[in-house]
Amino acid sequence: MEDSDSVAVARVKAGDGDAYRALVDRHSRSVFRLAYRMTGNEQDAEDVVQETFLRAYKQLHRYEARASFGTWLYRIASNYSLDLVRSRKRHPQTALDESAAGEAGTNRVDAMPSGAPGPDRLLFGDEVQRTVASTLDQLSNQERTAFVLRHFEGQSIEEIGSSLGLSGNATKHSIFRAVQKLRRALEPLVNSAGVS
Repeated sequence: MEDSDSVAVARVKAGDGDAYRALVDRHSRSVFRLAYRMTGNEQDAEDVVQETFLRAYKQLHRYEARASFGTWLYRIASNYSLDLVRSRKRHPQTALDESAAGEAGTNRVDAMPSGAPGPDRLLFGDEVQRTVASTLDQLSNQERTAFVLRHFEGQSIEEIGSSLGLSGNATKHSIFRAVQKLRRALEPLVNSAGVS
Protein backbone atom coordinates (compact mmCIF):
# COMPACT_ATOMS: atom_id res chain seq x y z
CA MET A 1 0.00 0.00 0.00
CA GLU A 2 2.93 2.34 0.69
CA ASP A 3 3.94 2.13 -2.97
CA SER A 4 0.44 3.02 -4.10
CA ASP A 5 0.37 5.85 -1.53
CA SER A 6 3.65 7.19 -2.92
CA VAL A 7 2.29 7.05 -6.46
CA ALA A 8 -0.92 8.79 -5.39
CA VAL A 9 1.02 11.51 -3.54
CA ALA A 10 3.16 12.11 -6.63
CA ARG A 11 0.00 12.37 -8.75
CA VAL A 12 -1.56 14.85 -6.30
CA LYS A 13 1.57 16.98 -6.39
CA ALA A 14 1.27 16.92 -10.18
CA GLY A 15 -2.29 18.32 -9.89
CA ASP A 16 -4.47 15.18 -9.92
CA GLY A 17 -7.32 15.78 -7.42
CA ASP A 18 -8.76 12.28 -7.88
CA ALA A 19 -5.53 10.81 -6.53
CA TYR A 20 -6.05 12.68 -3.26
CA ARG A 21 -9.61 11.40 -3.06
CA ALA A 22 -8.18 7.87 -3.30
CA LEU A 23 -5.83 8.62 -0.38
CA VAL A 24 -8.74 9.95 1.67
CA ASP A 25 -10.82 6.86 0.90
CA ARG A 26 -7.93 4.57 1.78
CA HIS A 27 -7.00 6.18 5.11
CA SER A 28 -10.12 7.92 6.49
CA ARG A 29 -11.40 4.92 8.44
CA SER A 30 -8.11 4.37 10.31
CA VAL A 31 -7.75 8.10 11.00
CA PHE A 32 -11.31 8.14 12.37
CA ARG A 33 -10.58 5.15 14.65
CA LEU A 34 -7.49 6.86 16.03
CA ALA A 35 -9.30 10.17 16.53
CA TYR A 36 -12.27 8.51 18.22
CA ARG A 37 -10.03 6.65 20.64
CA MET A 38 -8.13 9.80 21.48
CA THR A 39 -11.10 12.17 21.80
CA GLY A 40 -13.77 9.73 22.98
CA ASN A 41 -16.33 11.61 20.92
CA GLU A 42 -17.71 10.74 17.47
CA GLN A 43 -18.34 14.36 16.42
CA ASP A 44 -14.83 15.39 17.47
CA ALA A 45 -13.41 12.38 15.62
CA GLU A 46 -15.22 13.39 12.44
CA ASP A 47 -13.82 16.92 12.83
CA VAL A 48 -10.34 15.47 13.29
CA VAL A 49 -10.67 13.42 10.09
CA GLN A 50 -11.72 16.46 8.06
CA GLU A 51 -9.07 18.70 9.55
CA THR A 52 -6.37 16.04 9.16
CA PHE A 53 -6.98 15.61 5.45
CA LEU A 54 -7.30 19.36 4.93
CA ARG A 55 -4.00 20.00 6.72
CA ALA A 56 -2.33 17.12 4.91
CA TYR A 57 -3.44 18.49 1.55
CA LYS A 58 -2.20 21.98 2.36
CA GLN A 59 1.11 20.63 3.65
CA LEU A 60 1.66 17.89 1.07
CA HIS A 61 4.76 19.70 -0.17
CA ARG A 62 6.30 18.97 3.28
CA TYR A 63 5.62 15.24 3.14
CA GLU A 64 8.83 13.26 2.90
CA ALA A 65 8.60 9.78 1.43
CA ARG A 66 10.95 8.45 4.15
CA ALA A 67 7.89 7.84 6.35
CA SER A 68 4.77 6.13 5.10
CA PHE A 69 1.89 8.41 4.16
CA GLY A 70 -0.31 6.68 6.75
CA THR A 71 2.20 7.38 9.52
CA TRP A 72 2.40 11.02 8.46
CA LEU A 73 -1.41 11.27 8.58
CA TYR A 74 -1.46 9.64 12.03
CA ARG A 75 0.93 12.27 13.30
CA ILE A 76 -1.29 15.08 12.01
CA ALA A 77 -4.42 13.39 13.42
CA SER A 78 -2.73 12.73 16.78
CA ASN A 79 -1.65 16.34 17.14
CA TYR A 80 -5.06 17.72 16.23
CA SER A 81 -6.82 15.21 18.52
CA LEU A 82 -4.61 16.31 21.40
CA ASP A 83 -5.46 19.94 20.63
CA LEU A 84 -9.18 19.10 20.86
CA VAL A 85 -8.74 17.18 24.11
CA ARG A 86 -6.79 20.10 25.61
CA SER A 87 -9.44 22.62 24.55
CA ARG A 88 -12.16 20.39 26.01
CA LYS A 89 -10.34 20.36 29.36
CA ARG A 90 -10.50 24.15 29.36
CA HIS A 91 -14.27 24.01 28.68
CA PRO A 92 -15.56 21.00 30.69
CA GLN A 93 -19.08 19.61 30.31
CA THR A 94 -21.75 20.84 32.67
CA ALA A 95 -23.18 18.70 35.46
CA LEU A 96 -26.50 18.72 33.59
CA ASP A 97 -24.91 16.90 30.65
CA GLU A 98 -23.47 14.27 32.99
CA SER A 99 -26.74 13.70 34.87
CA ALA A 100 -28.61 13.29 31.58
CA ALA A 101 -26.05 10.68 30.52
CA GLY A 102 -26.55 8.90 33.85
CA GLU A 103 -30.32 8.85 33.39
CA ALA A 104 -29.94 7.44 29.89
CA GLY A 105 -27.72 4.68 31.33
CA THR A 106 -30.41 3.82 33.92
CA ASN A 107 -33.05 3.47 31.21
CA ARG A 108 -30.67 1.28 29.23
CA VAL A 109 -30.26 -1.08 32.20
CA ASP A 110 -34.04 -1.33 32.74
CA ALA A 111 -34.64 -2.23 29.09
CA MET A 112 -32.01 -5.00 28.88
CA PRO A 113 -32.96 -8.55 28.01
CA SER A 114 -32.63 -11.11 30.83
CA GLY A 115 -29.46 -12.72 29.37
CA ALA A 116 -27.49 -9.48 29.67
CA PRO A 117 -24.99 -8.74 32.46
CA GLY A 118 -26.50 -7.64 35.76
CA PRO A 119 -26.62 -4.02 36.96
CA ASP A 120 -23.62 -4.45 39.28
CA ARG A 121 -21.50 -5.78 36.42
CA LEU A 122 -22.60 -2.89 34.20
CA LEU A 123 -21.80 -0.46 36.99
CA PHE A 124 -18.33 -2.00 37.38
CA GLY A 125 -17.76 -1.76 33.60
CA ASP A 126 -18.83 1.88 33.59
CA GLU A 127 -16.48 2.63 36.49
CA VAL A 128 -13.59 0.94 34.66
CA GLN A 129 -14.34 2.98 31.52
CA ARG A 130 -14.47 6.23 33.51
CA THR A 131 -11.19 5.39 35.26
CA VAL A 132 -9.45 4.53 31.99
CA ALA A 133 -10.73 7.72 30.32
CA SER A 134 -9.74 9.84 33.30
CA THR A 135 -6.28 8.26 33.43
CA LEU A 136 -5.77 8.70 29.68
CA ASP A 137 -6.62 12.39 30.13
CA GLN A 138 -3.91 12.65 32.80
CA LEU A 139 -1.17 11.08 30.67
CA SER A 140 1.31 13.31 28.92
CA ASN A 141 0.52 13.90 25.25
CA GLN A 142 3.38 11.61 24.25
CA GLU A 143 2.31 8.80 26.60
CA ARG A 144 -1.33 8.98 25.55
CA THR A 145 -0.56 9.00 21.82
CA ALA A 146 1.98 6.17 22.11
CA PHE A 147 -0.45 4.08 24.19
CA VAL A 148 -3.39 4.60 21.83
CA LEU A 149 -1.31 3.87 18.73
CA ARG A 150 0.10 0.70 20.29
CA HIS A 151 -2.83 -0.80 22.16
CA PHE A 152 -5.81 0.45 20.15
CA GLU A 153 -4.34 0.78 16.68
CA GLY A 154 -1.84 -2.09 16.90
CA GLN A 155 1.03 -0.12 15.41
CA SER A 156 4.60 -1.33 15.77
CA ILE A 157 7.14 0.42 17.98
CA GLU A 158 8.90 1.66 14.83
CA GLU A 159 5.71 3.13 13.36
CA ILE A 160 4.85 4.87 16.63
CA GLY A 161 8.39 6.19 16.98
CA SER A 162 8.23 7.54 13.46
CA SER A 163 4.88 9.22 14.12
CA LEU A 164 6.12 10.83 17.33
CA GLY A 165 9.69 11.50 16.26
CA LEU A 166 11.08 9.22 18.99
CA SER A 167 13.72 6.50 19.16
CA GLY A 168 12.57 2.93 19.70
CA ASN A 169 13.61 2.98 23.37
CA ALA A 170 11.86 6.30 24.04
CA THR A 171 8.71 4.94 22.38
CA LYS A 172 8.79 1.77 24.50
CA HIS A 173 9.36 3.83 27.62
CA SER A 174 6.37 6.10 26.84
CA ILE A 175 4.10 3.09 26.36
CA PHE A 176 5.45 1.45 29.53
CA ARG A 177 4.81 4.59 31.62
CA ALA A 178 1.25 4.82 30.28
CA VAL A 179 0.56 1.16 31.07
CA GLN A 180 1.96 1.55 34.58
CA LYS A 181 -0.23 4.60 35.26
CA LEU A 182 -3.33 2.76 33.99
CA ARG A 183 -2.50 -0.27 36.14
CA ARG A 184 -2.12 1.89 39.25
CA ALA A 185 -5.43 3.65 38.52
CA LEU A 186 -7.31 0.38 37.93
CA GLU A 187 -5.77 -1.59 40.80
CA PRO A 188 -8.22 -0.33 43.49
CA LEU A 189 -11.19 -1.23 41.27
CA VAL A 190 -9.88 -4.68 40.50
CA ASN A 191 -9.08 -5.34 44.18
CA SER A 192 -12.50 -4.13 45.36
CA ALA A 193 -14.23 -6.35 42.82
CA GLY A 194 -12.22 -9.40 43.90
CA VAL A 195 -10.86 -9.92 40.37
CA SER A 196 -7.48 -11.60 40.26
